[in-house]
Amino acid sequence: MKILQILLIAAAALTLLVVGIALYFEHVANPRVVRELLDDPNGERAQKVMLLTLPSGLRIPVNYLREGDRVYAGADCSWWKELVGEGLPVTLVVRGETLSGRARAVLDDAAYTKDVFSKLRPSALPGFGTLVEVRLDSAGPELR
Repeated sequence: MKILQILLIAAAALTLLVVGIALYFEHVANPRVVRELLDDPNGERAQKVMLLTLPSGLRIPVNYLREGDRVYAGADCSWWKELVGEGLPVTLVVRGETLSGRARAVLDDAAYTKDVFSKLRPSALPGFGTLVEVRLDSAGPELR
């Protein structure tokens, strides 16, 4: 009985911690990073972080890797689930440049994911996160 109480308290504490971290990033850290990306597109953070606007309108800062007409991001939270399928329209702000494209969560190609993550996150734990691939629209990079 005592062990069950301890487990319930530990589970409640862990839940509160996770919720607290999520709220911190959503309401404190992410808005600050978004402002920095928009205000200082040539800054140090903008060299590694882009602003991604999902089909739902959610705007999140994420690390990125750009290779030609493709931009890659690693998702550590569940926002990638919005991008399951053949590719949905998204908007990116990369170093002050507004781009559009179609994004998809890469769930069907482990070798491709491993290869991209080796460049996107060379020091990260293998197998952690979901790869998101954005194929940029060919109509031109600037939407403004």
